[in-house]
Amino acid sequence: VAFTCYLFGIDRQVYYRKIRRRASKQSKAKEIISMVNDIRAIMPRVGTRKLYYLLLDKLQLMKIGRDKFFDILRANHLLIQPKRSYHVTTNSHHRFRKHQNQILDLQINRPEQVWVSDITYIGKRDNPCYLSLVTDAYSKKIMGYYVADNMNTESSLKALKMALKHRNNKNLPLIHHSDRGIQYCAHEYQKQLDKNKVVCSMTQNSDPYENAVAERVNGILKQEFKIDKYNQKIKIMQKVIKEAINIYNEIRPHYSNYMLTPNQMHKQNKIKMRTYKTKNSSKPMLTTV
Repeated sequence: VAFTCYLFGIDRQVYYRKIRRRASKQSKAKEIISMVNDIRAIMPRVGTRKLYYLLLDKLQLMKIGRDKFFDILRANHLLIQPKRSYHVTTNSHHRFRKHQNQILDLQINRPEQVWVSDITYIGKRDNPCYLSLVTDAYSKKIMGYYVADNMNTESSLKALKMALKHRNNKNLPLIHHSDRGIQYCAHEYQKQLDKNKVVCSMTQNSDPYENAVAERVNGILKQEFKIDKYNQKIKIMQKVIKEAINIYNEIRPHYSNYMLTPNQMHKQNKIKMRTYKTKNSSKPMLTTV
């Protein structure tokens, strides 16, 4: 080594310092990858921004900034590429009454002011499976859910009843927002809303932005937790969904919650909701990423 350094005119101290620096960088990169893998063991496709937030204290001690963190994940093929999938679950061609949209110009400023409901397909042809969700629009907390092998009103009703059971303040007004699917327009469902003095609101067309919170929560559960990839029987899927929703509510930070978890956001009402503008409109919409 000494002869080589002499031959190329390189100082030996500089040479060994460079080796130590490279070894230190490699060691830090391995440690970061290990920490990322530990988090992704329970949240398989959680994004890099949220990983950086979850690991911020440790990264600061290691003197690793945001850009360097992204570079390490990129070099190790750990960045997440978003995927999109869509399966029609809305049947709005029915005889039941359809309600007006009550939240178009509403300022949402507290939990349990608006709930959004939706049904998403998470099965395969040999194992059809549907997930009914009721989500708080302010905190993005999933208040109620139910997994079934059909899209009957009973499934959506069970998700609603779970949400109502977890409702904290029954004295404050609450709006239930959904698409115009037969499940939500059905007499049994509307009766439950009336019984609990919940105002009914529905989308007026097929624009997904009218129920953006519900659509985004569906996407998170599918893209990050891969709940539509298991292809298992209902009993197993119920356990998978329960675990995924617990992690989503209790551990996963939400960008629209200023990186608070849905549970943390739901326990306060001081933080103003984040909004964004659509490409074709200057009107602010709810953001949920």
